[in-house]
Amino acid sequence: MKINLIFKADVMLKFIIKTHKKGTIYTKPHLFLLNKGMNSGKPQKEPFTNSFVIIFENESDFDTINLTAYALWKTRFWHQFLRGSVIPFLSLYDIRKEFSIKVNQEIKDHKEHVKNIETLKLLEQSEKRFHENLNLINDMRRVILYRYISK
Repeated sequence: MKINLIFKADVMLKFIIKTHKKGTIYTKPHLFLLNKGMNSGKPQKEPFTNSFVIIFENESDFDTINLTAYALWKTRFWHQFLRGSVIPFLSLYDIRKEFSIKVNQEIKDHKEHVKNIETLKLLEQSEKRFHENLNLINDMRRVILYRYISK
């Protein structure tokens, strides 16, 4: 089992990356990364059938690294490391190596990283409100059309 330690002035992140085994229950904060298919690297709090798990020492490490995992997946960073011709997959070696490098780069400027996290949380809230408003508009459209038909 490999434990990654990343230091930055007063910031020290500890996490373990390993293959998830079905039925395993984790007591510490954790994050799952899909390891097969074109969505490889996708982070999620619930386990995938084929996934790696990142186990953190505390919740603040989870918050810091969760954004990095999401950014790597969303920008398709992991596509360059996919192996296999029929069902592409990520190797544990590549995930451990590259993920540690990217996390280290992210926390070099910790203040900027924290600012980015807050900005992304605000954007996520705005997106959620936008979708709720869009759903309300669609509901109103259905109501008006239903009234039109029922005359």
